[in-house]
Parts: sequence; C-alpha cells; structure tokens
Amino acid sequence: MKIRFAYGKSGLEIALPAGYEYHELRSRTAPALVSVQAVIEAALDNPIGCAPLAGLARGKRSAAISVCDITRPAPNAITLPPLLQRLRQAGIPAEGVTILIATGLHRPATNDEIERIVGPRIASEYRVVNHDARLPAAHRYLGRSRRGTPAYIDERFMAADLHITLGFIEQHLMLGFSGGRKLIVPGLAAQETIKTIHSPRFMREPLAAEGSIDNNPLHAELLEIAAMARHDFLLDVTLTQSREISGVFAGHPLAAHAEGVRFLNATSLQTLSRPVDAVLTSAAGYPLDLTFYQSIKGVTAAQHVVKPGGAMLLLSECAEGIGSPEFARMLAAFQGYERFLDSLREAPVEIDQWQLEKLAMAGLKHRILYCTPGVSRPQLGAMAVSAFTQPQEALAAFFGGLPAGARVALIPDGPYTFARAL
Repeated sequence: MKIRFAYGKSGLEIALPAGYEYHELRSRTAPALVSVQAVIEAALDNPIGCAPLAGLARGKRSAAISVCDITRPAPNAITLPPLLQRLRQAGIPAEGVTILIATGLHRPATNDEIERIVGPRIASEYRVVNHDARLPAAHRYLGRSRRGTPAYIDERFMAADLHITLGFIEQHLMLGFSGGRKLIVPGLAAQETIKTIHSPRFMREPLAAEGSIDNNPLHAELLEIAAMARHDFLLDVTLTQSREISGVFAGHPLAAHAEGVRFLNATSLQTLSRPVDAVLTSAAGYPLDLTFYQSIKGVTAAQHVVKPGGAMLLLSECAEGIGSPEFARMLAAFQGYERFLDSLREAPVEIDQWQLEKLAMAGLKHRILYCTPGVSRPQLGAMAVSAFTQPQEALAAFFGGLPAGARVALIPDGPYTFARAL
C-alpha cells in the first residue's frame, strides 16, 4: 500500500508495510464554493452582526488591514480585491490603506513573498508593510487586560480610522481555531504582549488546545485585547484540502468568527471509534513545514487520536531549518521534555518557548519520532536520538517499535486534518 503525504512543495510517497491495521484520516471539508467572488461580495454587503463594510467605511479617511504571513495559505489575492473595492467606493483611496503582514514574531516577508501574499497588483498599488514585534516604539500601549496582559499593538494599525482583519479558520494548537482576533494579537502585537499570552499560565491550560474554544482562557484573552484595539470588521474563510474556499464569514469580529467555527466543526471534524496505537502524520507540506517551529503543529494536532504511550512520526521537510534564533538556541540546549517543562516554571518567558513547551507536553505522553531533513541532529539537542534525515530510516524505526497488528492512523495532510478519537 502506498500513500502520498503533504511534504514540502511536491509531497512524499510512502510505501506502508503489511501487518498493521491502517486508518486513513483525510482533511474533510465542505465542498469548494462555485461562485467564490459572488459569495465574498454578498458577505461584505450583508455581513454577520454589523453594518455592511461600505457603510462602516463611509466618512473614514484611512483603513488598516491585517493579513496572514507566508506560513499561512490564506487566499488574500482573492479576498482582498472586493474588500478594497468597497473601501474605495466609500471614499478611502489606495493611499489611505495600509496592509500589514501579521508576522507576530515570525521573520518578515520578502518582496517576492509579499507579492504571493497579496497579489502583484495590490503589492504595487498599496502600502504593504511587515509587522515587527521586536520594535517596542512601533507599538501603541492600550493598557492591561483583566488578566494583566500588557496590550501593545502596531501603531500603524491603531492610527487608522478603520481596523480590519483578513484570514482563514482552521484548528489551532493553542487558540482552538485561527482567524479573527489572532490577526491582531499575536499577529500585530509587540513581543512583550506575545510573551505574556504564550506563558505557561496559558500554555498549560487543558482547554488551550486544538478545536477548543468554549472556556478557552487564551481565546478569551485575545478577544479582549482585540476589542481594546477596536477590531471593527473581519473577513475569514474556510478552505478545502486543495486550498479552495469552502466558506466565507464577514462582519462583526465576534459573531462572524463564531459562525465560521460552527461551520468548520459541522463540516470538517472526523472521528475514530477509539484511540489508535500509533500515528504517521505530516506538517501539512509547504508553507507550514518550512521550519521545525511551525512543524510542531503536526504533532500537537495528531496527538488527539493516539492513545497515551503511543508512537508518533512527523514528516516535515524543514527547508528553512529550525526557525527563529531564539528557538534554535533553545532547541540545541534541549535536555529532555520533563526537564524543559520544569525549567520554565520560574524563568522569564523567552521568545518562541511556547511551541517547544507544547511539544514537550505531547512528548511526555507519547513516543515521538521526527523525519526532518532540513534539520541536523546537533540542532535538536536531546531530541536528536529520535530524529532522522531519511524517510526510510524514520519509517523503519517507527514501525520497528510497533507490535504486529497495531492500529495506525495515517494523516497525510497533518494539522489541516481536524480529527478526534472518541
């Protein structure tokens, strides 16, 4: 039996050995919309929970639009034009619009990537800028949340008369689901804000996990800060496995996002009758598997279908290596899952520690192997003993540790597959 996994830009075909009970979990979605343009325009003109976008923009002189960076397959080149058209019709010219790449603490987008993110025409006609969380003076202080988080948001976003986000909704390893408020914080937040919301206080909350939004304290925190930033309007979409648009949700940031989450739950969740013994998964291929940092989502998403103590193998190209310098240093010094988690309890929060913290929490429960050709073993610290650069070596180690007849889940699309074991 052969199966192709999302891996880099071209995929990876895996020959599966006999003697195991396989359960393939594919990304399940609503069908692609037939008339995408018409649906987007209708959503902008008849939004959920607020006035039409043109009405909100009328009388305003400027607008700021937050969009996903290159690590997210958001279809901005499709969703941006009708949105910008309504801003123009309402009297906000191109020079009054700022499009911000919501990098959070990710690296800035290159010029070529900006063209891919927003489309060549928009890149040439509009002001498109990268957010930089590491520049404190480039942010406006909005006060503290009820839980004490200092809220600093990009000044260019705050200076605009109208605040808009443009994203897509999928499961998220901490927030439950992406989209909406995430395009403001952490997307446009200063590193002090980002470090606070990613501290162990939030990361170790049981409900701060994929698919969890009701009573998720991190979701509530981000909603509060986004409201402080006067989040006026959002346009979020859901996507099919082939990245076509399956649903469009525009309007009030709380109501429209909630409707998108309900739609995703109804159309995308897959279930297994019981947890499996092991899972073979990916980091969803390009662009999510560019770095080891982003690839961790393949592990955290898949852990919900494997039994405690079960094995996991992550396939990720990691063409750009580890990730940020801070994350790379942390990983090189890694001495084990439990020791890492213990080291965070009283220490100041460091940039990107949260991703490794989520991985360590999964590592305490499961035997995790990694096939990450773009990362050398010395870069992985103590994790190196579980890492491979050749798929065949990784697969041999994975299956070699399983008993005959073991139940194995196959998740070719990685974290784009929303699945749970009952």
